[in-house]
Amino acid sequence: MNPTVKACLWMIGAIASFSSMAVAGRELSSSLDTFEIMMYRSMFGLVIVLAVAGFAGTLREVNTRNFRLQMVRNLAHFTGQNLWFYAVTVIPLAQVFALEFTSPLWVIVLSPLILGERLTAMRGFAAIMGFIGILIVARPDMAGINAGVITAASSAIFFAITMMLTKKLTRTQSITCILFWLTVLQLIFGVVATAWDGDIAVPSAAELPLVLLIGAAGLMAHFCLTTALSLAPATVIVPVDFIRLPTIAIVGMLLYQEPLEIQVFIGALIIFTGNYLNLWVETRKTA
Repeated sequence: MNPTVKACLWMIGAIASFSSMAVAGRELSSSLDTFEIMMYRSMFGLVIVLAVAGFAGTLREVNTRNFRLQMVRNLAHFTGQNLWFYAVTVIPLAQVFALEFTSPLWVIVLSPLILGERLTAMRGFAAIMGFIGILIVARPDMAGINAGVITAASSAIFFAITMMLTKKLTRTQSITCILFWLTVLQLIFGVVATAWDGDIAVPSAAELPLVLLIGAAGLMAHFCLTTALSLAPATVIVPVDFIRLPTIAIVGMLLYQEPLEIQVFIGALIIFTGNYLNLWVETRKTA
């Protein structure tokens, strides 16, 4: 099979995983708070990582080098994921995903500070397009700005920080090591945050499959995305990933009667265009 076709099939898996995680998170929100969802997700994710790494014989790759960076990276991801889970419960799913697409643009803005990369004219233009897209997604008259929009937009910033710190970690650490500390540290963060009020909710038998789905879908989404990127250029993968928006919009309409708002698609298209133009220019530079 053609590698590009394989990559697109892996991206379909990533889209399905991200979408199912959003739906499961919304379904659980009435009985579990975001900290509890993250705690159970990390608990199940750790079991998967240990089982797969044990089978593959890569557990020996786990080490404590760059542990401080692991801590900061996972604290950023934990914060962003909690904000994201909150957002999917209070605003339309399409709006959450549209705002999440700004993460690469935040990487452009923050990379000079975190990675020491140069802010080029194209990167600056892409960032400006992204911010214009954010304003449109949040409604042109700004009337749509609420806690859900703010948390969804904020989650994109923390996901961008996670991306950049992950990039730094991959220079010295294996995927097994990164995933191990991802699940262990976020499990610890989840336990501490959940136990703060002395009340930890236990999922019912009916809710347990949704908890397991979130744990599996979270790992599967990133595995599918990473595999797709290993098979085809990012210029191919990014447009396929954009299919997440109409997919989740249709899911939201069918399951939750959410309206298909044209400004969300227009804003997301502007965000995507900024992302893609920057990616296209960067790819041509390295070709």
